[in-house]
Parts: sequence; structure tokens; C-alpha cells
Amino acid sequence: MTGRIAIDDIRPVINCGSYPAKGTVGEVIPIFALVWREGHDAVGATCVVTDPHGHETAIPMVAREEEPDKFNALFVPDQMGMWSFRIEGWDHPMQSWRHNVEAKLDAGQSEEEMANDIEIGARLCTEAGLTDVVTLLHSDAPLADKIHKAMEETKKAPPLRHFLTRTTEFRIFVERRKALVSSWYEIFPRSTGGLDENGKPIHGTFATTAEELPRIKEMGFDTVYLPPIHPIGKVNRKGKDNTLIAEPDDVGSPWAIGSDEGGHEAVHPELGTVEDFEALVKRAEDLGMEIAIDLALQCAPDHPWAKEHPEFFTILPDNTIAFAENPPKKYQDIYPLNFDNARKTIYNKILELVLLWIRRGVKTFRVDNPHTKPANFWHWLISEIHAEHPEVIFLAEAFTRPPRMYGLSKVGFSQSYNYFTWKTTKRELTEFATEISSMADVSRANLFTNTPDILHASLQYGGRAMFAIRATLAATMSPVWGIYSGFELFEHEAVAPGSEEYKHSEKYELRSRDFSQDNLSDYIGLLNLIRRKNPALAQLRFIHFHELTNDQMLAYSKVDPETGNVLLIVVNLDSHYAQSGMLTLDMDALGLDESATFPVHDLISGEDYEFSKVNYVRLEPFKNVAHIFKLPTVAPERRAPLAWR
Repeated sequence: MTGRIAIDDIRPVINCGSYPAKGTVGEVIPIFALVWREGHDAVGATCVVTDPHGHETAIPMVAREEEPDKFNALFVPDQMGMWSFRIEGWDHPMQSWRHNVEAKLDAGQSEEEMANDIEIGARLCTEAGLTDVVTLLHSDAPLADKIHKAMEETKKAPPLRHFLTRTTEFRIFVERRKALVSSWYEIFPRSTGGLDENGKPIHGTFATTAEELPRIKEMGFDTVYLPPIHPIGKVNRKGKDNTLIAEPDDVGSPWAIGSDEGGHEAVHPELGTVEDFEALVKRAEDLGMEIAIDLALQCAPDHPWAKEHPEFFTILPDNTIAFAENPPKKYQDIYPLNFDNARKTIYNKILELVLLWIRRGVKTFRVDNPHTKPANFWHWLISEIHAEHPEVIFLAEAFTRPPRMYGLSKVGFSQSYNYFTWKTTKRELTEFATEISSMADVSRANLFTNTPDILHASLQYGGRAMFAIRATLAATMSPVWGIYSGFELFEHEAVAPGSEEYKHSEKYELRSRDFSQDNLSDYIGLLNLIRRKNPALAQLRFIHFHELTNDQMLAYSKVDPETGNVLLIVVNLDSHYAQSGMLTLDMDALGLDESATFPVHDLISGEDYEFSKVNYVRLEPFKNVAHIFKLPTVAPERRAPLAWR
């Protein structure tokens, strides 16, 4: 805004303030604004933060000497709910006075020549209530002594704020910590039943899923995501590997929701009862974990709504209900909802469903294909839920164009899937990580290494080392990441060359696994342990890439501006061959002096090294795919500027 003091480029502000920016409890949130005025007189700025209960806190904003118009502040919210902030800009007469008298003293002016300056200082000090300084300035003390003493005393006092200009309030919705920092593990409950005496998979239950939780907990995961757990449609049920004709024993896709056994409010009978599900939720809570379920707003042809509410769907000219299509793909087992038909009824039905599952203990929902539903619906639904349950987390599974993906985050989604899976080169990964960091006020990127739909070619052909590489990148580039079950077993077979679909896809059949065989569990557990112990990996906003003379290697650092914790990650992107190169560190980005030498500790290998600005690094994929170096803690006075970079 432009008042007597101009205030521009305020951040974080989303869509001119139409939507709140994102924050979580305990997260360091940077505030930025350009504050300026005509001429050469100094200005000052304050960020006034208001908590969800209306209590205000004024945080002084700081500008660097070389960029006096750019003001920054940091704040750390301590509770969930809707926070707000405003910027206050003001003329800073005391700072202007200090600058002027210092320049005149340096120029050798006499007390007679500076008489007006001394009187101006005295009047300012009278206004500020600094009577001792007024007396000093009017005394016969040597000129330089009394000016320097007055300058020091005025720096300690609250500033005078002339021409005070206030902006409007801008919102930040603060969620619980797990909205930003969590490790996800996706598992199909129906595949947890083991094998019968003939080696045939037995349909799993909520009880057998509960038995898997300690294994998942041991790897360090805290969120266990279950694909849809509702009755599965019998009409047009898909067979194994997505065939159109199902055999009598085919279990179908859990995303084809609803049958004569119930709809979205029910659980699949073979998994157990609602009480069994609640017992699973309780077991997870006892282990310090959380159960997330899928919110897939679509119906099988035999879902009760297809008969009771045909107005919820799109009716074709031949009076049939349209099934889902994404040419060339066809989903004959799914009817999409039409949110422009019976709008009020559909909205309220879905709100009731979400509230029902919240009452059953669910606090996290992974939302299937939200970009195929209206954005204003999501804004309404999430706002309604958060008004009573701000602890609820919504993850958007939206592999779509950036405006739509980020648009869903703006309207309320806590986390978002993204295109990490397809970013494999040094350039792609650098651009991707830089983008998700810069968009942290808008969107929190959940980096899944794989999903039931996505088996990237890098995993199909990269060998076992590639699984460790991808896990390292996902676990260190974002504070929220995940894997789909089987990743730790190096599952890599696609249904056909050029396809990203798994062979024997678990979407259409039971898939029993033997987790006692050689696997990546220990390494994944180490990554999650490193994440828990290092606050630098618990933030999304601050990542910096460093120069490395090998395009098959990537180096980046993360710094926590609150604790000063610093990690330097070096990854070999080549899963087949050893790679080496010269690493040149941006010392300023690490809070270090250019000429410093310093110890580093590799949290993966346990080895210690002495580093300086330029270092030789080498990684062998069958020994270690990455270094995660812990560096010296940044001194307190150097932390805030790192957050403002």
C-alpha cells in the first residue's frame, strides 16, 4: 500500500490476500516487505502478528545495510488456527539523526556548526523520554564524547515512529506440525493376510494390518496411508492387471467404491468391521503413528447413490450414467460425481462423510484426483472442516498442471503430490527443489518415491542403488515424503515395456510380500532417524545448491534458522558407477567465513572429515549413494540472514 510511508511486495500474501498463506506450529515463517519513502531519511518497520485468540505481538523488522528498503522478520507460531499479520512502516527520525551527526563528526564539523543538529537530537530525546540524554547533549562535555554517548543511548530506546502507516491484515493458517513434517507409508490392508498352505494370498483384514504397524514403525514412518477401505463394486469389476473381465475370485479396484454392501460410509466386509478399523487407528496411536485414509469421491455402478441419487452423476443422451474416462484410459468401474448437479445435496453428503470418519479417529485424508472436482467445492469443504477440526490434514493427489496443483493448495489442501517422481537429472532436481522451496507459503510438497500407479523407469532399470538414491532425495529435499509398500523390497517389474504400471498391480489383486528377504528397510530407517534428529530437514523453505563439477552428482544444504542446524547432502545420481568431483561450497549460505576450515560428520557412514571451501568428494553406488554431512551449528547472529536469502 502507499500511505505517507510506502509499503510494497509484502510476503507471504496469497492471491492478494484472498487465501491464507501456510504455516505450521513450530515452523520458522519469514515475513518480508519493501518499506520506503522519498528522500534520504530513514524508515523503520514492524511486523504485528495476531494469534487465533486476538493477541498481538510486535516483531521488529530488520533491513540489511546494503538493502535498506528490504525489511525482514521471522516468527514462529505456537498454536494451530488462523493467524494474521500486518506491516507497520514509519519515519525513523532518531536513526536519521544518528546518521547525520555521525557523518558531520567524521567530516570534522565543530560544535558551533552542529548546534542545530544537537538541538534536533535533544528535542527527539525529549519526545522519547530520554531526559538524561537531553541533559548530556546540552552539557559542556566534549562534542564527540556526548554525541557518541547519545547515539548509543538512543539505540537502546524504543524508536520514535512518525508518519505511522499500517497495511491491512494478511492471514496465515497454521496447522499442526505433521502437516509439514511426516513420513508416509502406503499399504493395502487386503494384502496383509499372508499365504495359505497352497501359496495363495489370503485376504487381509484391519487386524492383520495392525500386525504390520511395528515393522513400518521400525522404519521410522509415522503416517500409514490406506487406499479406499470401502465395499468394492461388483458391476464392471476390473480383473488382474486392469483387464475388463474379472474372474470370480478377482478382488477389483478399491477405487471402484460401493456395492450392495454399502458406500463411502461403510468398510469392506472382508477387511472387518468399523470397530475393527477403530481398533487399528487406536493401535497406530499407541505406536505414535497415524492412519490416513483415501477420500475418493467417485462411485462404482452399484454404489447406493447410483440408485438413490442418479442426479449426482452425468446422464448421457441414452439415459445411462457416464463412467470415468481419461483417453485412452477408460474406467468402466467408476462413475464420477457431477458437482454441478444437486450441488447442495452433494456438498452436504460429502461433509457428513468426512465428519463421520473424523469421529472414527481419522485426522488425515489423502484425496484422490481433487483436480477433477471444482476448486470452490474444496475451499468450502476444507474451510468447514477446519472451522471445527483444524488438526485435519488433506493431501491432494493431483498430478496436473502447476496452476491447478498450486490452486488446490491455495484453497486449503495441506500437502500436495507433485512431479518429483519424474525428476531425475541434476538440472531437473535442482529446478524442482528450488521451486517447491520458493512455493512453501502456498504448497507443501509430499515427495513419494513411487505409488501404485507410478513405477518410474529409473526404478525399473536403475538397480537396487537407485532405490536408495531416490529415497535419499525424497527424504532430504522435503520434510514430508513417502513410499508405497514394496519399494523397500526393490520391486521394479512393469506390466509392459514403456509402462509405469506395476506387473501384477496391487490395485487389482492381492499381493503378499516377504519382508524377511534382503531389503532397504535399514537404510530407510536411518534416513528417517536423521530427519527426526536434524531440524534442518524439518523445514521446506531453506535449501541451497552448491557447485559440484560432475553432472552425475548433486550437492545441496539445508539450514534451520531457529537452531542453526546445518546439513550438507551430496548424492550420486548414477546408480551403476562411482562418481567423483570437486565441491565448491557457498560459505555464506552455510553461515561460515570464506577461509574457514571445519569438521563434518557423515551421518550415513559415521566417518569424520575436515572441510573447507573446496573439497574432493567421491561416492560408489554399491557402498554409499550419498553423504549427509552434519556441519557446525550456525552462530545465532548469522541465522536470520540465511532465512532471508
